[in-house]
Amino acid sequence: MSTQPAAHYDRVHEAWRLIMGEEFHYGYFSSADTTLEVATAALTSEMLSRAGIGEGNRVLDVGCGTGRQSCDLAADLGASVLGITTSASGVAAASALARSRGVDARFEQRDGTANGLPDGSFDVVWALESSHLMRDRAGLLSESARVLAPGGRFVLCDIIRKREIPFLEVRSRRHDLAVLRSAFGDAHMEPLAAYASSLEDLGLEVLDATDISEPTLGTFAAWRANVAAHEATLLELLDRQSVDDFVRATEVLEAFWNDGTLGYGILAAVKP
Repeated sequence: MSTQPAAHYDRVHEAWRLIMGEEFHYGYFSSADTTLEVATAALTSEMLSRAGIGEGNRVLDVGCGTGRQSCDLAADLGASVLGITTSASGVAAASALARSRGVDARFEQRDGTANGLPDGSFDVVWALESSHLMRDRAGLLSESARVLAPGGRFVLCDIIRKREIPFLEVRSRRHDLAVLRSAFGDAHMEPLAAYASSLEDLGLEVLDATDISEPTLGTFAAWRANVAAHEATLLELLDRQSVDDFVRATEVLEAFWNDGTLGYGILAAVKP
């Protein structure tokens, strides 16, 4: 099991909750005055509309973060949810949340690229902003396809690469890229079309692959506003450099969104 993403998320978990909100992911901003709380809920709704989760469905939440989405799926839709993450502290926090809410969601420390779960054991595989931290992207997709039952759905949303970055540009922007690594860990983005192609090669039918970069752009300004609002507490959880790096990283990502280098995509596929 890879420990690098786990070590990174263990360190920043509590601080990021203050910055990103309880849902712990990007937002889908329908207008300039949309709040982060409304926007993150809207992104979850975009996932839900593609997942088709019904009562009693078995759902695997890959890279479950705080466990908020897993618990909501169980509470609101009557699903039976297993959340997996490489973070031990994430499992502990998510398990505590599930107990406090009394929902049918459990959490285990497993690697999404080699999860060790039985074939065909889930009706939905849900991957919300976890794939970019998995170097073995092929492993993630093949494992997700393997554990789906016939007729099951795979839904994913994540940061995507929208153009190739030439070597000379990588070298000239190496400081910006280092700031991103410092703030967000060792991330690797792929084009949305690459996800779709890989799933088709695995025998799944891709139902939807949509670029939602524009409505997610407002996330960065919202995160910076939360840093300013919670700065004193954040400095108790992280050092000054880490907080400054996070702010700078949002500015770098915002620039990448605006120049078409990076963006955000959402995808759904079904297993025949």
